[in-house]
Amino acid sequence: MTYSPTVRRRRLSAVLRQLRREVGLHADEVARRLEWTPSKVTRIERNEWKLPSVRDVRDLLDIYEVTDETRREAILTLTREGRQRGWWEEFKDVLVGGSLPEFEAEAHKIHSYEALLIPGLLQTAEYAAAVFRGGQVLDPGLIDRRVEARLTRQAILDRDDPPMLWALIDESALSKHVGGVEGMRRQIRHIAEMAARPNIAVQVIPHAVGAHAAMENSFSILEFANPMDPTFVYIETITGDMYLELPEQVSRYTLAYDHARASALSADASVAYLADLADQLK
Repeated sequence: MTYSPTVRRRRLSAVLRQLRREVGLHADEVARRLEWTPSKVTRIERNEWKLPSVRDVRDLLDIYEVTDETRREAILTLTREGRQRGWWEEFKDVLVGGSLPEFEAEAHKIHSYEALLIPGLLQTAEYAAAVFRGGQVLDPGLIDRRVEARLTRQAILDRDDPPMLWALIDESALSKHVGGVEGMRRQIRHIAEMAARPNIAVQVIPHAVGAHAAMENSFSILEFANPMDPTFVYIETITGDMYLELPEQVSRYTLAYDHARASALSADASVAYLADLADQLK
């Protein structure tokens, strides 16, 4: 089974927070009993730890009176999984802008909307390199590492249990000749090929639609199979990334996405559009 240590740590924090509330203890009281600093329990419950300690979690389970061995072992297994290293650790120097790949690794559904770029999970190496060069990354070695990281990120789509990817792409993103005309033609054909997979759907929002519900910014909505892992919205910016988890925030973006999807060409019509556009780029 594929899992993300990042998602497991997030889930573990939620489980421990829930257990404390079930026994009616305040975080300060838990810290006093374990002779910890008052902020340690809070940091654990906010997922502000790098590697969870099996010993610390075992002590918490004792305080929270979790005596069932099956339940204890399940939580300790979650702790051990949260201590593993994901592939992205190797690329921390070039994965600028957050932890999106760490969450994509265990996402069940990914809904993305892009206004000016091809979604990262559907980019060719050629297109990605051109994007990085356009962002003033001039070191060829650094560009190569960023491209390698992006292609490694895309490996989730080749798994035996790939996530469902639903990509809304504004026609503006397809109109830009990123990497030149030939490079863009290969990129568009790649999108059409990927859209033929049963777990991938692509819809194009044509210029003729005019204003639509999602056009103010690009974003992704990630859903997870486990109910302990809440859905969140990811927004990438030049200065940093945003992760929105409040139910009202997720609901607002989900509604905007649904309205934008209703404005787009159907999946079949989008593939036909992509094929025609690739033929025109000569």
